[in-house]
Amino acid sequence: MPYLPIDPSELNTTPDIVFVTPEAYCDHPSFGQAIITRILEDEGLSVAILSQPMTRDDYTKFGKPNYCFFVSGGVVDSMVNNYSVALKKRDRDIYSEGGQPGRRPDRCVSVYTQNLKKYFPDTAVMIGGMEASLRRYAHYDYWSDSVMPSILVSSGADLLMYGMGERTVREIATMLKKNIPASSIKDVRGTAYLSTYDNLSNRVKKAIDNGEVDICPTYEEVVADKVKYVEAFNIQHLNSDHVNGKTVVQKHGQYYMVQNPPSLPLSVEEMDKVYALPYMRDYHPIYTLGVPAMEEVKYSITAQRGCYGGCNYCAITFHQGKYIQKRSKDSIVEEAKIFVKDKQFKGYIHDVGGPTANFRNPACDKQEKHGLCKGQNCIGYKKCPNLKVSHEEYLDILRTLRNMDGIKKVFVRSGIRYDYLMADKDDTFLKELVKYHVSGQLKVAPEHVSTKTLKAMNKPKFDVYLDFKKKYDSINASLGKKQYLVPYLISSHPDCTLDDAIDLAEYLLSIHYMPEQVQDFYPTPATKSTCMYYTGINPDTMESVYVPKSPHEKAIQRALMQYRKPNNSALIGEALRLTGRTDSPLRVYATYPKGSTPTKTYQPKEKKVEIYKPTNKKRRRR
Repeated sequence: MPYLPIDPSELNTTPDIVFVTPEAYCDHPSFGQAIITRILEDEGLSVAILSQPMTRDDYTKFGKPNYCFFVSGGVVDSMVNNYSVALKKRDRDIYSEGGQPGRRPDRCVSVYTQNLKKYFPDTAVMIGGMEASLRRYAHYDYWSDSVMPSILVSSGADLLMYGMGERTVREIATMLKKNIPASSIKDVRGTAYLSTYDNLSNRVKKAIDNGEVDICPTYEEVVADKVKYVEAFNIQHLNSDHVNGKTVVQKHGQYYMVQNPPSLPLSVEEMDKVYALPYMRDYHPIYTLGVPAMEEVKYSITAQRGCYGGCNYCAITFHQGKYIQKRSKDSIVEEAKIFVKDKQFKGYIHDVGGPTANFRNPACDKQEKHGLCKGQNCIGYKKCPNLKVSHEEYLDILRTLRNMDGIKKVFVRSGIRYDYLMADKDDTFLKELVKYHVSGQLKVAPEHVSTKTLKAMNKPKFDVYLDFKKKYDSINASLGKKQYLVPYLISSHPDCTLDDAIDLAEYLLSIHYMPEQVQDFYPTPATKSTCMYYTGINPDTMESVYVPKSPHEKAIQRALMQYRKPNNSALIGEALRLTGRTDSPLRVYATYPKGSTPTKTYQPKEKKVEIYKPTNKKRRRR
């Protein structure tokens, strides 16, 4: 099956859909652009790929499509892709040919949509992907340090598809083929739109009038009041479950931003069908310099999606959802057989997993019928007693794959939840993971050592990691292997003071480890941690939380994690002096100004905010 057309010369007629993407065209199921376009094709629609348009000629080269334009923001938000957490322009874009930067505009979904509306004012534009999905409500934008309106406002798009989108896209395709105007598509699950009251769907009008929708504080309210921002955030996240999620409305001036309930999850059979579509499984041959993002995923297998881990700094739960959707073992094996037939395949499967590799099934039996518990965590700082823990099914898949002809090794690199693994009374999976599926080092994410910081992250207490490390090291020793554990760590997360940062640095010193790179907390749209960063309020407790925001303090926290670097010594000395901890073992890496006396005690500055107290009063309908 050939690649989809990327040039008008490859078409005999006008395409039904023109799919616009900020990434080089890769026809591989690890890329949303490939899945959505192949689904549209599977629905009988002709699709043309418009990759990384920059000029008017680029935008108009396919002409006006029969139905509409689809605009994707790509695998990551364009601002995250283009800028580091220090707001410096990145010098590489792994989703462009040869890693070349500058091919993706800032806020690409809005830029693409506005240009399409300018050149084709009478043609509908539908938006989707990570950037659209996470910016569907009024949201804090780290790069402008402001609260921005829904991306439906800034882009002018006719419809927004949030979440993974396969079921939503199939339903929309069916409606388009019936010549239903895109402007009339308003009640599909997994979509959102902007409208005046008069042009709302009858279903939503009735629901608003009867109080059957959840009304968020308005855009104007969340801009003016941080407590209202948190209130809106909680309403949005409590309605992200496909069973219990209601229609949610947030007004922007006279306009209603309407989010329909989340799309229903795909069945195993439906997931299998998605991954059996005729992908070329590589970047388009027009890219002679290659596309770096393909290197790791080309021979990787997505076994499931969704994550109930609930890490507060992660947007996966707001985009993919907490409910686990999976492929069958047969489907996974069939994909591995495709690898074996590929002449470039060297026998190594780079990964088999998902957002969390060892989450293979929903967290508990009741989720399928009753949905996720509102406001409760399945795992994280505190594990739910109803959590079902089993690695049997996942282990069976790994055993089958590693024993297939033509496969030398099967690695697991997409992330293991060590707290879930430690909750398994049977060590068989961990033993086989260490023996067969680790490529020299296993990366896991304890993120910090401070109990209160970990609680703010919704990560397990550090003792759980220490117990896991002890068991991991013991199994490696029994197998005669020297495989290392590489911890992912975050600095400057909300509720992380200099004292907490020093505690982390002292632990790293005690194990003689210094990370080569340090990840500063990055406030990306729609996460709970970003809500804390902006408001200074923990949405779970509605209490004030300390937020390290100044560039200097963030630099100190980074320096503490990289304590051996000589150019960090003054910052380490400043941290020890400010906290009164000059007797710390880190002192050998610190320097102090001449004549300084380490007597000042560091006290984080708490910003007082008015704490929201819920009442039984109903919000006034708008």
